[in-house]
Amino acid sequence: MARPRPLKKAERGFERLSVPGVLEIPAAIAIAVRSARPFDGYVALGCVTGPAHLADMFYVETMRGLMNVGATGIALGNGIVLAGDEGSAHDLAISHDVGGGAARACLSLVNFGERQGLMR
Repeated sequence: MARPRPLKKAERGFERLSVPGVLEIPAAIAIAVRSARPFDGYVALGCVTGPAHLADMFYVETMRGLMNVGATGIALGNGIVLAGDEGSAHDLAISHDVGGGAARACLSLVNFGERQGLMR
């Protein structure tokens, strides 16, 4: 059975942006936050695969970048997965509803910000 899509269920719109790799995700979010049309929240989705020593470094640095961006007070849901290969990453993302979890986390932070009077 298909899971309900959290953003659609919450009646929130979204815009999808692709970047070349996971290391660019924090920068893309930081740019969007400073734009003339910032969003209420951001959902980072991606996977890190490859040789363990490189994949571990890319994953850690992406997490560090996302934590730094999130620490500025924006609503950010994190759905970055680390896996041995693309098929495993896909299986992990589907079986654990990584995208849905990241969207729900973002929505929770948006709602919290709205209750605090910090968002529209």
